[in-house]
Amino acid sequence: MHSDTHLLLHRLRSAELLRQATEFGLAPTASRGGLRTRLGWALVDLGLRVLPRHPGRTPFAAGTA
Repeated sequence: MHSDTHLLLHRLRSAELLRQATEFGLAPTASRGGLRTRLGWALVDLGLRVLPRHPGRTPFAAGTA
């Protein structure tokens, strides 16, 4: 498929999905985004910092704690 045709189809499908999301109230709005999104990403960041880097291993060597 030619790249211009592929891009046009992608844009049409994207516009259609955005329209459907708006109809169902799923599209992000200024009142629903912002603080909620930042808080969510902050919790993800905190969770990644809390998890040990190597699954299955404890963060401390045995007998040192």
